[in-house]
Amino acid sequence: MKYIKYILALTILFTFSGCSVYNFTGTGKIDAKTFQVNYFQNVSELIEPGIDRDFTLRLQDLIQNQTNLSLTNNNGDLVYEGEIVDYRVSPMTATAELTAAQSRLMVTVNLRFSNKSKPEENFEKRFSFYDDFSGTSLPSGAQLKKSLDLIFERITQDIFSETLAKW
Repeated sequence: MKYIKYILALTILFTFSGCSVYNFTGTGKIDAKTFQVNYFQNVSELIEPGIDRDFTLRLQDLIQNQTNLSLTNNNGDLVYEGEIVDYRVSPMTATAELTAAQSRLMVTVNLRFSNKSKPEENFEKRFSFYDDFSGTSLPSGAQLKKSLDLIFERITQDIFSETLAKW
């Protein structure tokens, strides 16, 4: 009897998943077939080479992995475009010697989202996130990669939630 309940629950779950009532990524029904992610240029005052390319690719990969939309270079049903408007390293706490004990790397991305079939969903919004690290090191090498991975993961998830999951 116990196993029958589990089998019935799984059957119902997969039925809802298969008929677009619910899916595991949290997106509802998407009225689009293609999406386009234009290059997010870094226009911040402090330039870190390569983060514009890395961010653009992370956003493309996330949408491809979480939806069944096809990536296109032009005329996408959904268009993501914008720029990295802020890349900043700031001291957060100080030591007795007036040096940074902890520093913060913060990235802000300005996004313009367009939906061809539902223009009322178009918007422009800024997304930011940060990572704190030891003030004795600069964000370079492994520390920079770790910080940017965390920041880009959070910003791309926020963009995905705002544009496709509607959370």
